[in-house]
Amino acid sequence: MNYREIAEKIIELQNADLALRDKLIQSGQLSDGYNEEMKELHNRNAIILNEIIDQIGYPAITKVGKAASEAAWLVIQHAIGQPGFMKKCVKLLEVVVSENKAHAKNLAYLTDRVAVLEGKPQLYGTQFDWDKNGELSPELFDDLIKVNQRRRSIGLNSLEEQTGVIRRQAKLEKQTPPADFEKRKAEIEQWKKAVGWTK
Repeated sequence: MNYREIAEKIIELQNADLALRDKLIQSGQLSDGYNEEMKELHNRNAIILNEIIDQIGYPAITKVGKAASEAAWLVIQHAIGQPGFMKKCVKLLEVVVSENKAHAKNLAYLTDRVAVLEGKPQLYGTQFDWDKNGELSPELFDDLIKVNQRRRSIGLNSLEEQTGVIRRQAKLEKQTPPADFEKRKAEIEQWKKAVGWTK
């Protein structure tokens, strides 16, 4: 098994993802719903990474190195059109994190993303979206005190601090809230049903 080649392949998937995101930021299209080209890239990356995972198991740091393990996590985090794949990866990542072969932060982000996509409260407050006031705010979470305790336990800043970070980043990237909040919310719910996150 040539882990070096596999690691390079995973990093290539991540680089393609980041390059496209950057292109969409530059053209001011990042906030315009789920871009078709990005959707295709995310799905294609997920299929390729799924084949790699079937071959080597979860791309842990001990197998593919830190950079490729982080890259794999990013590809999984962005595979929002593939519920089965993302849920499979949460279970695999839980095991790898318990063995100290991947970062607990990555598991927190992935667990939260799956919860939000399923319409459930997140545990770590890592997922943000535009609210009806045109501000980026944390998606539904269970309890602020508990969220901040969980965040602290894995080395994350407080949810209040992170909200400031996210909002500043969005301004730097010239992201803008959706023109029609209710319409976008309805489109997201429709999309979640279509790909199988919700019934």
